[in-house]
Amino acid sequence: MKTKTSSKRKQPPASVSPVTLRVAIAQINTIVGDFKTNAEKVKTWIKQARQFHADIILFPELTLSGYPPEDLLHKQGFIKENRATLNHIVPHTQGITAIVGTIEQSGNKLYNSAALISNGKLLGNYRKAILPNYGVFDEKRYFHEGSTPVRFTQNGVTLGITVCEDIWIADGPGKTLCLEGNVDVLLNISSSPFHKGKGQAREELIRARARQYKSFIVYANLVGGQDELVFDGQSLIMDPKGKLAAHGNSFVEEMIVADLTVLPKSRKAKDAKLKPVGVKTYRAAPTARRSLAKKPLPERKFARREEIEEVYEALVLGTRDYIRKNGFQKVAIGLSGGVDSAMTAAIAADALGPENVTGVLMPSPYTAEESGADSLALAKNLNIQTFTLPIEESMQAYDTVLSGVFKETAVDITEENIQARIRGNLLMALSNKFGWVVLTTGNKSEISVGYCTLYGDMAGGFAVLKDVPKTWVYELARWVNRRDQKIVIPENILIREPTAELRPDQKDTDSLPPYPLLDKVLAAYIEEDQSLESLLKMKLGLPSKEIRRITRMVDANEYKRRQGPPGVKITPKAFGKDRRLPITNRFKG
Repeated sequence: MKTKTSSKRKQPPASVSPVTLRVAIAQINTIVGDFKTNAEKVKTWIKQARQFHADIILFPELTLSGYPPEDLLHKQGFIKENRATLNHIVPHTQGITAIVGTIEQSGNKLYNSAALISNGKLLGNYRKAILPNYGVFDEKRYFHEGSTPVRFTQNGVTLGITVCEDIWIADGPGKTLCLEGNVDVLLNISSSPFHKGKGQAREELIRARARQYKSFIVYANLVGGQDELVFDGQSLIMDPKGKLAAHGNSFVEEMIVADLTVLPKSRKAKDAKLKPVGVKTYRAAPTARRSLAKKPLPERKFARREEIEEVYEALVLGTRDYIRKNGFQKVAIGLSGGVDSAMTAAIAADALGPENVTGVLMPSPYTAEESGADSLALAKNLNIQTFTLPIEESMQAYDTVLSGVFKETAVDITEENIQARIRGNLLMALSNKFGWVVLTTGNKSEISVGYCTLYGDMAGGFAVLKDVPKTWVYELARWVNRRDQKIVIPENILIREPTAELRPDQKDTDSLPPYPLLDKVLAAYIEEDQSLESLLKMKLGLPSKEIRRITRMVDANEYKRRQGPPGVKITPKAFGKDRRLPITNRFKG
């Protein structure tokens, strides 16, 4: 019996034509709870992206509410206003697709979501699947985890949506979307806070994910200050081979626009209809621009900053946003002639303008003549105004008031602290009278061991250097002088031995080890959570007795730190949101 052979021959696979997708990232600075301002910003940047003929625009995580909203999420009015703001945004997306961070409510559950809006329609939401609950993050306190990956197609390209922490987990939703769901471009909207070295670490992580997922990754990050946190931006686009296609600058609002040349996976796959179980798929409206000749994009300028410059810019932005977003204009700083107050003044002048900064000199009988001269020289270099308020008469008044109670007791640290508290009182009087925010000047090294006075030099509204070790303060000061190519921080401030000047011939080393050695111990104990036993085995340049003393001082001064003002997070583990130890605590080591 003869069998019939088919006359059809197997056709070779059709060649895959590349598709060019123009993507815009809106690296914006939002304000927590200011829905109106945030919405206006979103509309403005959508309009700008449309002028670039972008197909898609990405905004940061929780764009509309600002990040992090914390316990505002417990207020139903806050959730309703967020939804109303999203509805207001939707009609403004004609001719473009926008990914906007939003709060989604379903029943009594809240989700940290990314809204997919296209051509004036809300197509759906992606709910963040992996909620961070460590360090500064408390997302499981507020949100429920999403469980369904989301992708959409536009102009023949398949795109997946993820939110912040989703991209940090190798086997997270990005893997499902890219390796099973044929996603060509993985979008990630984020609000990832800064600490020293974070930008480079983030870039390397996204490079690894792009190679793993064999997809483009478009990463949109928030920029701006929010209480202790500062967000650095540095949004980026990575191609499937891990090559950087575009990079946003740090600490500035800007739009990053790039053309992605994509070979769609869905056309190359054996089964173009492959659809992983549980993945939602949407179809975004194709952009009219697709058929038009592309206008070349202007050349982007990206400047990679050195680490110490990033730290400085973080402090400037964090200070500016804290002051401005809370409705203030001017600040006051006690100028002591030391490097900490000098750096605080320099940062404030850059953040707010020198016309909005006042330096206050408050000499005592123990203040050296050079301290006043250095403070005035600094003020002249920064072009800030100064007041001089001597405190000797106030010291004498306290001595008189307390003479009966303190009779037959020796002069000790009590009288030293009174001087600091007089100064704090004077600064707060200026604050009350003129509406100035007092910037405290203590650094992380001093605050760690309690070398600061509660209700004295700790009194104020914002602690600029709260998370900056003393050794870094000197680095920052020298960097400012290099940047400006002139002496801004007087050289005598940099070479003079640190002193509180609360008693004759006082030096910081009377109470503390040299700062380079102290900072090594503090970094290991506070930021790395090393045990006392581990510290004693490390080569830290100090005897065991001194290391034990330092750790005891750190532990004993939690109560002081709890009462201090907020300050910009700079290190991987800052006091406050990052490091939360009980005040009443007998555990040692």
